[in-house]
Amino acid sequence: MTSTALTRIGTLITNDPSHGTGPLGVLRDAAVVVEDDRIVWVGDSARVPSADERVDAGGRAVLPGFVDSHAHLVFAGDRTEEFAARMSGRPYSAGGIRTTVAATRAASDAQLTENLTRHLAEALHQGTTTQETKSGYGLTVADEARALRIATDHTEEVTYLGAHVVPADTDPAAYVELVTGEMLDACAPYARWVDVFCERGAFDGDQARAVLEAGIARGLRARVHANQLTEGPGVRLAVELGAASADHCTHLSDADVDALASGSTVATLLPGAEFSTRAPWPDARRLLDAGVTVALSTDCNPGSSYTSSMAFCVALAVREMGMTPDEAVWSATAGGAAALCRTDIGRIAPGARADLLMLDAPSHVHLAYRPGVPLAHAVWQRGVRVR
Repeated sequence: MTSTALTRIGTLITNDPSHGTGPLGVLRDAAVVVEDDRIVWVGDSARVPSADERVDAGGRAVLPGFVDSHAHLVFAGDRTEEFAARMSGRPYSAGGIRTTVAATRAASDAQLTENLTRHLAEALHQGTTTQETKSGYGLTVADEARALRIATDHTEEVTYLGAHVVPADTDPAAYVELVTGEMLDACAPYARWVDVFCERGAFDGDQARAVLEAGIARGLRARVHANQLTEGPGVRLAVELGAASADHCTHLSDADVDALASGSTVATLLPGAEFSTRAPWPDARRLLDAGVTVALSTDCNPGSSYTSSMAFCVALAVREMGMTPDEAVWSATAGGAAALCRTDIGRIAPGARADLLMLDAPSHVHLAYRPGVPLAHAVWQRGVRVR
């Protein structure tokens, strides 16, 4: 076994109040010792134990690697024209997904793999050490299974989203039957999660319930695209079925907020989507004040949020959604881990996985204070320095 000590950390964000002050567990002039893929010691830099290697942080900030719990990275094609049209005033709708479906079906396995790994590397370079991704751009049995098979070779958090939209010229009832039957049979072995786009233009509450209950019966955990474009049944359905997360949460009634506050479902907010569609911003302050657990994620996809930058989403959440820098950083790390039902990531404490992001800045606040600046100085994933 080999060990590495990171010393002279100016600000260490542990997300573990037992190892520092406040909800973020902040330690000053701190050190972390990593042994193989795990963190084995956290404390004062002056008392760091011996290790095989030392890395001097030089007063820089260190935080857990970002946990991006919502993305759509198995795709082909480009939707630049759609984006330009939106910036000229055309509203966003779910229908643009079908453009990516056509391109993805036409792509080879090699092309899809190259695109996926390029985006994973891009995110990792910016500090994202855990990345969820979904299917949803195939919408046939073979193409959905292919997407998940490719994804599971490259990331551990894989979601079956056969219920993204109903394919053109397809009966909705027949498609739901396919998604909950033959398609689920082909896809379940590759996935950890089942998801559904419960929204106007996609799947209504009854259809979403059928999809989620079928996936749960096959041993998959649920997550839901909910309340992105309008108020609807998605959030309350997610809470009722014990889904790990309800994602988007842009248009919420008081009953939706109450449901989230009384349950265990994480509200995952995706500010990149609002930025790219000029939609109203989710009200993170309302959720946080109600006691809801909030995560931040990129929603990286070619249509409505083509960004892999969690730092950008942190800055948007602080500037536009009523979050403090501390809350946004927690939501982009520990919040994402909660949305994936993980306790081994999103925190820096003995026993946790050694996923670390060192900023070229003295404080995590710089992620919002200096938006758009590439602040990732070094990144460790599973104890291996990858940047």
